[in-house]
Amino acid sequence: MKTKLNIVLVHGAFGDGSHWKYVIPVLAAKGYNVRSMQLPLTTLDEDIQRTSDMVASLEGPVLLVGHSYGGMVISGAGNHPKVKGLVYVAAFAPDEGEAAGGLLQLRPAPEGATAIAPGPSGYLYLDYARYADVFSQGVSADDALVMAASQKPIAGAAFGAPLSGAPAWKIKPSWYQVSNNDKMIQPETEAWFAERIKARKTIHLDAGHASMASHSAEVSALIMEAAASIQD
Repeated sequence: MKTKLNIVLVHGAFGDGSHWKYVIPVLAAKGYNVRSMQLPLTTLDEDIQRTSDMVASLEGPVLLVGHSYGGMVISGAGNHPKVKGLVYVAAFAPDEGEAAGGLLQLRPAPEGATAIAPGPSGYLYLDYARYADVFSQGVSADDALVMAASQKPIAGAAFGAPLSGAPAWKIKPSWYQVSNNDKMIQPETEAWFAERIKARKTIHLDAGHASMASHSAEVSALIMEAAASIQD
């Protein structure tokens, strides 16, 4: 009997595993074994290790899916031998030695950068009043409210940490989704990531940063296409 494919979803900064709530049921209904990470967002190395631990705990092959900062994480954790492919959802796709903060500086700062503020202990938050406008455009008002109210801050050090070692996308098949109206990562930078990683397929959505919530059908379809490809 063929082992069921595992799909591990990795959230980004200012979010948590619930950001995938519209994607998880779609994938599960197709018979995939789905896990949604809850990252500590303390250091990049710790986030990669937590994700690698999840991969190691699963039986059979794994498809890793990362949103935003989660792309930093899957680029490292994707080197686990069980990982057979990577899907980047409006995500950073770093090369060795590159950090999320530095990659944002390749082009004029996105609007959402002005909504990031440090908390008392150095963790970074998004301005609650601006969250719906810069992070979750196109999401229902209730979902945007919940996403803002429950946002998980990220340590500034994690956002500024470079990827240690070669990224998994250099040796494993990858897919990419560009959000054309993204205010957190420049759409032009996302398109550049997709080209650089030689994505097997790139889709462009008229979406904001939280595309997995506003365009869950299209994002789910891309993930399932990737899943089918690595199962062949």
